[in-house]
Amino acid sequence: MEVLEVEVVHLVVSPAHAYEGRPADGPTEVATSDLEEVEVVAGKGVRGDRFFARRAHSTSAVTLIALEGLRDMAREIGLGEPDPLLARRTVVLGGVSAAQVHALAGREFALGGIGFRGGRPASPCAWMDVVYAPGAFRAMRGRGGLRCAPTTSGVLRRGTTTLTLP
Repeated sequence: MEVLEVEVVHLVVSPAHAYEGRPADGPTEVATSDLEEVEVVAGKGVRGDRFFARRAHSTSAVTLIALEGLRDMAREIGLGEPDPLLARRTVVLGGVSAAQVHALAGREFALGGIGFRGGRPASPCAWMDVVYAPGAFRAMRGRGGLRCAPTTSGVLRRGTTTLTLP
């Protein structure tokens, strides 16, 4: 068993999609919350989020992204400190690299004691060039995070916690 100490930096919940349609039209105004804690429900996702209990998203209801990957993207395109909320990933993690997050694909793991099954990469989209800066879409490839399915329920909180690999 491997146990890593990580930091849950942001917990991002939004009841609707903001990046729909053509990026040239701009994002939809949608309330997005950066919470201190979220309720994760096995097989459903994060209560209150746009992907919660959506059958089409049952294997990808929660997305993880490494803060360091976002910072790497920002450095690559000459951007200052990136706003992690603009990526609209559910859980922003510190203390791990984008490669470590991507390595969870196809694996069972626990974050803060809550079980997850890693799914497919959360590929960036053209919206990243609009909300960050031109070049962000390309620079985020391989750094866009990972889609996951929760296998157990619990409360995930901001702060230092563990990432456990069996």
